[in-house]
Amino acid sequence: MAHDLMQYGQMVEESLRGVVRMALKRAATDGLLGEHHFYIGFNTQFPGVEIPNHLGVQYPEEMTIVIQHKYWGLEVTDEAFEITLSFNGQGQHLYIPFQALTSFLDPSVQFGLQFGQQDGQQDGRASTAATTSPDNEPEAVSTTELAPLPAASENGDNVVTLDQFRKD
Repeated sequence: MAHDLMQYGQMVEESLRGVVRMALKRAATDGLLGEHHFYIGFNTQFPGVEIPNHLGVQYPEEMTIVIQHKYWGLEVTDEAFEITLSFNGQGQHLYIPFQALTSFLDPSVQFGLQFGQQDGQQDGRASTAATTSPDNEPEAVSTTELAPLPAASENGDNVVTLDQFRKD
């Protein structure tokens, strides 16, 4: 098999990270429209990630945040985004480079992306999400408890994994 000197997989992954970047920019300028909200998974040990120490201890490898009800100061650059989220009733500032992302999901429209599968990560890794309960108090939710997304279908559901573009 020929060696991919063009690195198409990396190009596709960077383009898909651009989708996340654009969605976050839109949310930063217009707010979350309709029922849209985001689950964003990221590698907490990735260079450049800045999260409070206690969150790094609690989530030593991967963490999933939920951008829905309580967030402040969402700012998006070409390389990263920063946001303040409520954890146990306290605002915590996070800085996340787009290269650290492992997943993105907007369950309101069944759209999801997974990143970094070429690094040996497998689907279904357990991680924890910080979300907001109906009374606006944060609670921890395992992403393995979330309903899995259906595969792409005729009704417009869009789930894209990069594995479909890779050859073994």
